[in-house]
This record gives sequence, C-alpha cells and structure tokens, in this order.
Amino acid sequence: MFILLMFFLFKYIDDLIGKGFEWYTIAEVMLYASASQVAMALPLAILLSSIMTFGTLGENYELVAIKSAGVSLQKAMQPLFVFVICLSIASFLFADYMLPKANLKFGSLLYDMRNKKLSFLIKPGVFNNSITNYAMRVERKGEGAVDSLFGITIYDHSAGNGVAKIIMAEKGQMSKTTDGKYLVLKLINGVRYEEGNGNSSSFDSRQTLTRMRFRETEVKFDFSSFKGMDRTQENQFKNNAPMLNRAELLERRDSLTRSIDTLDKATKINVGSYYKQSNITKGYTKIKTPEMELSGSFINNIPLRDQSQAAQSAYDQAETIKQVIVGRIIEHDLKSREVIKAKIEYQRKFTLAVSCLLLFFIGAPLGAIIRKGGLGLPVVIAVVFFLIYHIISTVSEKSAKEGNLDPIIGMWMAIIILTPLGIFLTYKATVDSALFDLDYYKQLIVGFFKRFKKKKVVKQ
Repeated sequence: MFILLMFFLFKYIDDLIGKGFEWYTIAEVMLYASASQVAMALPLAILLSSIMTFGTLGENYELVAIKSAGVSLQKAMQPLFVFVICLSIASFLFADYMLPKANLKFGSLLYDMRNKKLSFLIKPGVFNNSITNYAMRVERKGEGAVDSLFGITIYDHSAGNGVAKIIMAEKGQMSKTTDGKYLVLKLINGVRYEEGNGNSSSFDSRQTLTRMRFRETEVKFDFSSFKGMDRTQENQFKNNAPMLNRAELLERRDSLTRSIDTLDKATKINVGSYYKQSNITKGYTKIKTPEMELSGSFINNIPLRDQSQAAQSAYDQAETIKQVIVGRIIEHDLKSREVIKAKIEYQRKFTLAVSCLLLFFIGAPLGAIIRKGGLGLPVVIAVVFFLIYHIISTVSEKSAKEGNLDPIIGMWMAIIILTPLGIFLTYKATVDSALFDLDYYKQLIVGFFKRFKKKKVVKQ
C-alpha cells in the first residue's frame, strides 16, 4: 500500500504541492486514494503472504512433518482457506459499500484541489496573473520583508472595455483586511495612466490619455478565492460508475439503456420525416392522379426549369439528415460507453473477492513447491505472477471499455486464464512435484545426454 500511495503522490504532486494546503487535507486525499488502491494491494498481499508462509513451512521441513503425520496439503491449507474466504467476503462488502463512498469523496476532493487557484506568490521579474483582471510585476522584493515591493507595474483590466489602466510605482507594501477577503497594496511615489476609448461608437482620432501622479494610493484586490478551498457538492460526481454500489449500478445501466432506446426511436422518427412524400401525393389528398412510371435518371423526370431547385433542395435535406445522424451517433456512443462502464464496475465488485481466492491457490502451492521463505525468492515469484494477472486484467478491461470485448468476459478474463494454473500448481504441490527444483532439471538434462551418447556408441 505504501508503494502504491507513493505512485499516487508522484502522479498528482504538481496538483498538491505549492497551493497552500494544510497537511490534513493532503492526508485526507491520500486516505481516500488508499481505498481505491485496495483492488491492487489486497490480491498482491495475499499472493505474497501465502508464498512466504508455505515457503517457510517447506524450508523448515514442517510440511514434511505434517504430511508424515497423515495430513494432506489440502487439509493443511483448510484453516488459511477459511480465513481467505472471510477476507474475500469482507473485500466484496468493502467494494460494494465502502469503496464507492471513498471514490466519491476522493474524486470531489481531488477535483477541488486541482482547480484551486495557486497561492499568491509574487516572484520578482515575472508577471503574475493569479488575480482576475490584473497582471502585476515587481522588479525586486525587500530584504527580509516579504510585503516590501520595489519597481511595481500593474495592468488593470477590470473596466472590461479592452483598454488596460497602467499603474507604476517606486515601492509598495502588501496587507490583508481583517476579514481576509481583500488584499490591499499600498503604493508610494507613482503614476497612473488611463486611455480613453473615444466618445462615440464610430472612429474618433482624438483619443484621450489621462496621467495622474500620486505620492501614496491604495489598490484593493479580491482575495477571497485565495482563502481556503471551496468544496464542490459531492452529488455532482454521483453519476460516475466507480462511485456507485451494485443497486445503483443496475439502476444506472437500466436508465441508460432506456435512454438509448428512446434516442434511437426519436432519431428514426426525425430522419424518417425527411423521406415523407409530398403532401400533394397519394395518401395526403383526395384528388386521384394516375401513377407515373419513372425510368432512367430520376432528375431527368423533373422539368428542366425545376431541376436546379430540386437538386439544391435534395442536397440541403441530405446535409440536414447527416448533421442530425452525426449528432445522435455521438450521443449514442457516449451513453453506450457509460453502460459499459456500469457493467464493468458491477463485475468488479465480484472479481476482487474471487481474485483473492485465486491468488491464494496460486501462492500456497508455489510456496510448498519452491520451499523458500522470507523476502527473497518469494517476492520475485509473487511479483511475476501478479504482473501476469494484472497485465491480463488491464488489457481485457481496456478492450471491454472500448467495446471490443464483452464487459463480463473482459473483467473475468484474468481469472478464467489463471484458474487452470492454480489447479495445476495445487496438484503438483500435492504430489510433491519438483517443479522449481533446478537440480531435478539438471539431472534430466544430464540423463538425456547420457542416453543419447549411449545410443550413439551402440550404433557404432
């Protein structure tokens, strides 16, 4: 979990550092992030711990003593198997009840932290645009006094007419009002330039420029956006699939499916209206007219004087139909992807629990076979097998999200592929197979060459 949290911190370090957050705010977002990392940390922990446990038993010949007492490996695994079942049930309940709430709080908090304005830090020689409608630059700061500024230039765009007011001062001091809503910049010995935008809407070559010198003045900036962090309502993120439990996912999937059906029907009716016959033809008038047989190019059956207008009208209707269909296809694809996400998250509630059982039945036999405990070889083997599991699950999940694979098959693909491996390893551990014994393979190779050499001598 520590390693996964470090990956999270490295990923979002630019969004968290340098914005003036309190330590408990960063600790809170990391706590919520740790809940979302359980899906990776828990199966890996079970795999590693089972390999280490049974590897230590095999290394100390305790498995030999257990089997010599007439206890099979499966029976020796039963207590831990019961424990892993309880852990899997707990992980299922966690994924269904706790994880959606943690994801909701994590998503809303991270959104607010990433969109919070930067702390108002004035760097010498650089224009600062942190305050809306203002751009400020200072040449240098006073030694030992953060609020002492020298060589101040301010561009004021608050008028909204496209003409900036320019304020230049020799020095100044910063302070905040008692309520913390405003930043007051006291300027000393400067000049203010204001350019008029003309007296009428038409062109006026006689523009006005006002220059005002001052010994001392104050500029007030809105500082409320830099005080603390405004929290977004969590309900705005509630519709995201990772933030819903099973019942809510089923409801969202059904509502989206009904919405897609409604969209398809509305599109069919809308597009079909463009192909409707004219209201002066059969079925829309009581006047009986003989049927006309058309041959050759359709446009040649239209009078020459009306052909241009008919072609333009057909072109306009085709473009309208194209725009309608393209817009509806985009909306249809977006809703279809949301349905797929809902199905994927629904299956994820179960795959976390089953993956814990699967990796236990891979790790325990592996530990009994390799007969090595500690943090050496077991860690290497655990990481290798977990990478295989993680790569398969990631690739299949991505294929399911893109619509290339059924969401159910995509989420269960890694478990389907690795289940025969778990059965095979359990069988090999039961019969005391030397699956990872290098001496065993060395003897096989040496014996093969000996037999090959013996056959060669006999033929000679």
